[in-house]
Amino acid sequence: MKVGVISLGCAKNLVDTENLLGMLAASGIETTRRMQEADAVIINTCGFITDAKQEAIDTILQAAQETVPAHKKLIVMGCLVKRYQKELEQELPEVSRFISLDEYGQLGSILSQELGVPVANTYGKTPRVLSGKPWMAYLKIAEGCDNRCSYCAIPGIRGPLVSVPEADVVAEARRLVEQGVRELNLIAQDSSRYGWDWDGQLHLSHLLQQLDQIDGIRWIRILYLYPDEISDDLLEVMQASRHILPYFDIPVQHHNDRLLKLMHRRGSQKVIVERCQTIRRKFAHPTLRTTLITGFPSETLAEHEENVRLVRQIGWDHLGVFTYSKEENTPSWEMEDDVPEEEKQRRRQEILQAQDEVVAKARAAWLGRQAEVLIESYEPLTGMYIGRSAMFAPDGVDGVVRLHALQEHPLGTFVPAVYTKVSGQNMIAREVQNG
Repeated sequence: MKVGVISLGCAKNLVDTENLLGMLAASGIETTRRMQEADAVIINTCGFITDAKQEAIDTILQAAQETVPAHKKLIVMGCLVKRYQKELEQELPEVSRFISLDEYGQLGSILSQELGVPVANTYGKTPRVLSGKPWMAYLKIAEGCDNRCSYCAIPGIRGPLVSVPEADVVAEARRLVEQGVRELNLIAQDSSRYGWDWDGQLHLSHLLQQLDQIDGIRWIRILYLYPDEISDDLLEVMQASRHILPYFDIPVQHHNDRLLKLMHRRGSQKVIVERCQTIRRKFAHPTLRTTLITGFPSETLAEHEENVRLVRQIGWDHLGVFTYSKEENTPSWEMEDDVPEEEKQRRRQEILQAQDEVVAKARAAWLGRQAEVLIESYEPLTGMYIGRSAMFAPDGVDGVVRLHALQEHPLGTFVPAVYTKVSGQNMIAREVQNG
């Protein structure tokens, strides 16, 4: 039997898909990327925001065109199912089975019944099958979230914070390194709160110390840190480490105190600015990344302009902006969505324009600086390698480094280089000789 697997959504969802692939592989079931040759198709969905939900529905309908006429099984799992299972069952009879997040513990039994072949009930207990580049992996350190931001549906989908035991995280990291992974990207809804559900204490620093001792790791990157929990202790651990990158992904969502409170965000503008300033003092070349929401209910023009001013003041290295959209079963659902869509888009473009100015100045300061580039592809037309330095995460948001190499290199190689040119948010570099 061949099973086609489609993964949608965030990196955390991708880890779930890779656990599914590992379970299928352990059961002797072949997977394929060609849906036409698959005997069954499994889609792992995202249900976070409107665009993600629409993408999931469109993908399901497209897959149904392949599977239904051929009498093949179409199975849908993931966040969209958790959020809208009853509605989906009514509206999409083409789907053979919907599997909610709550059923992952019985996933093997469910798939055995649906596929008609034995599937081991070992979700999350067998090694993952990496679906991307073999030198990079995401490492999920927690599930769920306790923050209850007023715009966010995640706690209702994924539940409260449940941290993965430290021994399990370290064991999985060792397995990934044995498979050839050299870059680990730690992910959770709120990585800075790792271990809080155990005893009301933050345990990320200790986890990082354990991971940093694993031989074979080259880069360890932490994604999704909250500003009020970036402690001095955490910064000291990162400074003393061998492999932990000074990369700070801090999704602040807004810089105005009233809006932060309305969003149910912890911390304040003062905390955000102070933590960013502290990071820049402690590290020679840190990377600061954030996301913002514009057009949140009742956001005034003055508050938006303050948001823009802080973008320039802080000088984020990477920044993404989302326009606010109402989500069911969130506190902000009851708020009046009083910023017109056209104005939301105007404000978004104004923030992005300010960020472009920040990036142009910051990237220019990188020229002549040496960096280690992880090469990930080759471009025959230009004869250049495409890769990333430590300042660029692997999710396609930050940009890339285009490298003039002195010799041929296998993909997945770390190459010493120097930045020579700015190209938008990307950098051009040339290889330099070691020593």
